[in-house]
Amino acid sequence: MASRYLVGIDLGTTHTVVAYADTLVAKPVIQIFEIDQLIAPGEVAARSMLPSLRYHPAEHELAPNDVALPWAVQKEGQPLAIFGDLARELGSRVPGRLVASAKSWLSHASVDRSADILPWGAPPDVAKISPLHASASYLAYVRAVWDHHFPDFPLIKQDLVLTVPASFDEAARALTVEAAHLAELRQVRLLEEPQAACYDWLERHQLSLQAALGDARLLLVCDVGGGTTDLTLIKIHHNDGVPELIRIGVGDHLMLGGDNMDLALAHVAEGRLGATGTRLSAADLSQLLQQCRYAKENLLVPNGPESARVTLLGAGAKLIGGARSTEFSRAEVEQMLVDGFFPDVDLAEGPQRVRGGIVEFGLPYAADPGITRHIAGFMTRHASIIGEALGSDHATVPDAILLNGGVFRGQLLTQRLLKVLARWRGAALKQLDNEQPDLAVARGAVAYALAKRGLGKTIRAGSARSYFLLLDSNNETQKSAVCLLPKGAEEGHEIKLADRQFSLRVGEPVRFHLASSTQDAECVPGEIKPVAEDFVLLPPIMTVLSTKDSQVREVIVGLTAVMTEVGTLEVNCEALQMAQQRWRLEFQLRQAKQSHVAGEQTLHPGFAAAAERIVRVYGPRSQNVNTKDVKALRGELEKILGKREQWTTPLLRELFGVLWEGARHRRRSLDHERLWFSLIGYCLRPGFGYPLDDWRMQQAWTLHDQGVQWSGEAQVWAEWWTFWRRIAGGLGEAQQQQLLDDMAFYLNPSFTGRRPPGPKKQGYDDMVRLAASLECLAVQQKQELGEWFLTRLRKSNESMQTWWAIGRIGTRVPVYGNIHDVIPKTIAQAWLEQILAIDWNVIKPAAFAAAMIARISGDRERDLDQDVLDVVVAKLRAAKAPSSWSKMVQEFTQLDIADEQRIFGETLPPGLRLV
Repeated sequence: MASRYLVGIDLGTTHTVVAYADTLVAKPVIQIFEIDQLIAPGEVAARSMLPSLRYHPAEHELAPNDVALPWAVQKEGQPLAIFGDLARELGSRVPGRLVASAKSWLSHASVDRSADILPWGAPPDVAKISPLHASASYLAYVRAVWDHHFPDFPLIKQDLVLTVPASFDEAARALTVEAAHLAELRQVRLLEEPQAACYDWLERHQLSLQAALGDARLLLVCDVGGGTTDLTLIKIHHNDGVPELIRIGVGDHLMLGGDNMDLALAHVAEGRLGATGTRLSAADLSQLLQQCRYAKENLLVPNGPESARVTLLGAGAKLIGGARSTEFSRAEVEQMLVDGFFPDVDLAEGPQRVRGGIVEFGLPYAADPGITRHIAGFMTRHASIIGEALGSDHATVPDAILLNGGVFRGQLLTQRLLKVLARWRGAALKQLDNEQPDLAVARGAVAYALAKRGLGKTIRAGSARSYFLLLDSNNETQKSAVCLLPKGAEEGHEIKLADRQFSLRVGEPVRFHLASSTQDAECVPGEIKPVAEDFVLLPPIMTVLSTKDSQVREVIVGLTAVMTEVGTLEVNCEALQMAQQRWRLEFQLRQAKQSHVAGEQTLHPGFAAAAERIVRVYGPRSQNVNTKDVKALRGELEKILGKREQWTTPLLRELFGVLWEGARHRRRSLDHERLWFSLIGYCLRPGFGYPLDDWRMQQAWTLHDQGVQWSGEAQVWAEWWTFWRRIAGGLGEAQQQQLLDDMAFYLNPSFTGRRPPGPKKQGYDDMVRLAASLECLAVQQKQELGEWFLTRLRKSNESMQTWWAIGRIGTRVPVYGNIHDVIPKTIAQAWLEQILAIDWNVIKPAAFAAAMIARISGDRERDLDQDVLDVVVAKLRAAKAPSSWSKMVQEFTQLDIADEQRIFGETLPPGLRLV
């Protein structure tokens, strides 16, 4: 049964907004759902926006009556939290207890988004929650309030549309859906926020659409919210006086918005308040940030005050007496934000590549804060489709714009952006009105749901091409493809490939190639067509599909396809002879790396010859290969494929596959096993970063229990440890802990257990480097490992590799591990004091260890105290260390190739970088 209400939820970085429409009335009207929330202790009031904040109060900080609500919000197992305006107020006065920007954390790939890490920088006694569960808690709060007001129509049974940034990747979108599920909202559809803003405008102008659009042919939707800047191009096609809107371009994910502005103000305020010259802690800066947000919002509104005071309260007994204040004038804030975030630049001036942006709280904010420069880069990347939409090869700027997001409540920011765009275009852009930029996305989500029911104008998107799935064929000269989605197909409409059956391989790696075509010839879903010259190949999906029956190798399936509202093509393979077996493939249609099928890049032309050499040594049949031939294999491969440092990642993974086929034949001799571990580890490094690496790592881990055959040979053990070190990035915490346990006898100077079997020297240096590379270990275990190494370094004959290891363990910027799992900076500084006491001219590796531990991350929760960093820089210069080492201790820098190799331990495959 259809739901009564259509509900749109804008789960924003700064605010959560809910809108709805009653479908039982003749003409549904979109309304904002006023959300009841605590605005003061014991006082509840309804507001149009719910701050996307949680405050975790201290025990006995507030009385039960102060936080009582007419509905249950608290979920078992989660910390007590206060939501709404009161949370924001308390967070501005008490440091370290406010969860903010959970949405930004949800898109941050360098943390475990299901780990309890927020509030970031909070003291150990403050309860924490994960970005995923924090996002879910805002939705759960909304559900509780809604159900309180509409007990007969619970939110779980209504038609829900949840908005996300257009630039959110697959992982962030999936986590958003998971957050909704955790809030017991199972049936939600996702809609991109710029589209939602446009739907809101369409709904408000549905009776005068042609007149409101005029002659505009290309609309730029610029949505600058609290956490992201989202750019979308919508083509306006005038068909006999009836405008048709088609989304044709979407920008990259850009973590740049109101949060960055608040941080900029907080940095200025910090400089004014810091009479002692010391930097604020992450918790204190969080408090100051909320104060600056208040000041910005008050100063930028029309008819706002001329100045606003920012106060940083003291702690404990000095709560009031220790307070420090500074003041911002309206003119000062406007000037800082206008010139800093909307600089008047030329269209040719794209984003600056040098890392110069604000980096705080562990979030990877955009390097360049200039939003106008990012818009310029967006225009340049989409120059061809802009010119096509406007009917001129020389046109580079759209002729209409819709501004959205709370940032554009500031008139000066709006005026500056419009002025810059007009100069680029040579004429003013037509501005579509948006008087409520904070509410437009939630309203637009409801307008979208109404349009899907035939009660409004729709925006076409993503169907400008036909999409085909390439089929396996024995005929190499003429490839075939099946039409999945014809040109012009509507979003959200599932298409079934009737009367077609396909054989799907399961239990082994498979690759799915998708191709697109802009040809106008009619294509019927399920139709088999020869691959034409104009077919464009999209990045493939590589995966392993499995069944409940591990013995099954092929399954007969039918296919369905649907274009989603967030720009992906979902293909479902449904087993025809096995109940409830269904596999979903999701293709990203916006990735730029595409190639024409006819010119598809292939593997190195020497791959077949290289594979033949490997099979000769490790194949199923012994071919009388002598020791000399085995030792010569590496050199032969380099003669065929070139220097191994230049082997591409696709080539490396294909070589891994050939080597893996010969895994059990590595035992033929000492040299067979030693070389096999050396080659296969090199081909799989760093254990992640390429499709199917998860599956390859599952296969590789089976070697752990098998161990080595030639266990009496130190050379084999050295390659064994090197193998695991090279691929450690693809291992989980439990696997890394097992490897450390394997080495504990040799690494722990106080170990009292029995020595493992094998030679007394099992490649000690390689064990040290492996142990330091285990970044997924628990923080406490890393600290213990570091203490082992420091104890050993007090001996004059300790390995030089141990200096590198202590630097890698204590670094502020992990290679692949979660940034919330670095060792505490108090421990790192204690280690650094011991290293500073050493003569670096005598023990040269100590200098690089110090640079790694002191390396700036930009996140004050991880970075060491400034006075400690100054001492490190001075000593590095005195020791005449490379200037890049001093630079990495003074500012966040992108590493050069040499330093990246030093930190990682060797070269990375071409195309992979440490970030």
